[in-house]
Amino acid sequence: MEQKPKIKKTLSGTVVSDKMQETAVVAVSRFVKHSKYKKYIKRTKNYSVHNPGNKAKEGDTVTIRSCRPISKTKTFEIVSE
Repeated sequence: MEQKPKIKKTLSGTVVSDKMQETAVVAVSRFVKHSKYKKYIKRTKNYSVHNPGNKAKEGDTVTIRSCRPISKTKTFEIVSE
C-alpha cells in the first residue's frame, strides 16, 4: 500500500531575531475578521525556525515550511529568503 505524501504547511513572514545558533524567530501576520464587529484585525505569531548556516538575517522576508521536530520548539525550516 502506497503512503500519501505529507502535506507541508508553508507560511511567509519576517525574521525578528537571529541571535541563536542555527535558529531564527519569524513573525507571521494574518488578518482575522472579528465575529461581532466584522472588522479585520491583524494577528501575529512567532515561530522558532531552523536556520542552517545562519543565512537569514533580522529584517529579511522568508518562507518557512513545516518539518519533523528538530528541537522542543523548532518544527519549521526556512525554505527561501
